[in-house]
Amino acid sequence: QVQLVESGGGLVQAGGSLRVSCAASGRPFSWYAMGWFRQAPGKEREFVAAINRSGGSTSYADSVKGRFTISRDDAKNTVYLQMNNLKPEETAVYYCAAGLNPSGTPGDYRYWGQGTQVTVSP
Repeated sequence: QVQLVESGGGLVQAGGSLRVSCAASGRPFSWYAMGWFRQAPGKEREFVAAINRSGGSTSYADSVKGRFTISRDDAKNTVYLQMNNLKPEETAVYYCAAGLNPSGTPGDYRYWGQGTQVTVSP
């Protein structure tokens, strides 16, 4: 079993920045690829970013490229998502997930955190 706990969400003004974190416990963190997804009210969960097991490869949704950065610190069993120049439409619950591959599809991930709320005011 792998347990994932997100933190760092909150309220920010449009154009502001926020870094959310995901702390893992259970199996060795380095064994998994990690992804970030978000889900807004009434919307489907959508891919945001992913990082492979070594941390040497990342991928991003087109909508966040150039503004968001995913990273991992295996010594701390933590994955991060740095979000810059946030937009109101990016208000959502942000979830981290662990899986075998850095996929953009939610169903490809085995473990999920509880999510952390990010609210971007106009």
